[in-house]
Formats: sequence, structure tokens, C-alpha cells
Amino acid sequence: MNSALGTTANTLDVTMALAVGALFAVGFYLMMQRSLMRIVLGFVLLGHGTNLLLLVAGGTPGPPPVVEGKTPHPEVADPLPQAMALTSIVITFGLTAFLTALAYRSWRLSRHDEVRDDVEDRRIGTAQERAETADDTGRIPGEAAAPAEEQQ
Repeated sequence: MNSALGTTANTLDVTMALAVGALFAVGFYLMMQRSLMRIVLGFVLLGHGTNLLLLVAGGTPGPPPVVEGKTPHPEVADPLPQAMALTSIVITFGLTAFLTALAYRSWRLSRHDEVRDDVEDRRIGTAQERAETADDTGRIPGEAAAPAEEQQ
């Protein structure tokens, strides 16, 4: 209890928020790497962080929402976050299997799991940079100036 502010902070909520934040941070960090297995592990951590976030968003547990022959309790458990967490688990599992198959295929073909730069993409980027740095005369910097008779 914080007597100065008159508010209470639930320790479990703060701990879960830190855990979700840590899972998201580490997951995004791993997904920014060039190794395919690190990307897969980052995706798995993001999936776990999402599941934990959905279950924490569900609030405190309560009695079941549907009971045979009885009137429902006024504060029942919300089944929507649980259903969304189950859906997230299935989606995460499917995408993890797909990404693992892609990483395995890349390993079998090239004997490494590092994603290389695309040569064509680099060539297009270099051409675009040259076009942007061309001066008003249309010359590319570093190109020799045309003779005076050719300019007229």
C-alpha cells in the first residue's frame, strides 16, 4: 500500500507486466538478428508473451459463467481471454513449425542459417542513392564533365 498516494499496487500485476515486457523485449531483439534460429526463438518468445498478456488481461478467476440449472453468479470468469489465448497458442505453434521448416531447409541448402543481403536489393538501393545525389545538371557526382562543344 502506498499511503502517500492512497493507492494499492498489486505485486502480481506488476510482476506479470514486467514479465510480459521482458518477453516482448527479448523476442523483438532476437527477431532483429540475422540467424534464422534466433528469429524462430524470438517468435516463440513473442508468442509466449502474447499468451501471458491475454491471460493477465482476463483478470482474476471467478466461478464458471454457465452452470446447469443455476442462476449465474454476478462476477463470473470471462471466457474470451482464455479462448483468445488458446487461438494464439495454435497460431504460434503453426508459425513456429513453418519457420523451423524454413530454417532447416536453409541449413540443408547453404550449410548456415544466416540471412544474407540480397544483391539485387543492394544494387537498386545504390542506384537510387546515386539518382538522389545527382546535381542540377543531371551529372552523377564523380563523373567527368563533358567537353564544352558537347554541352552546346
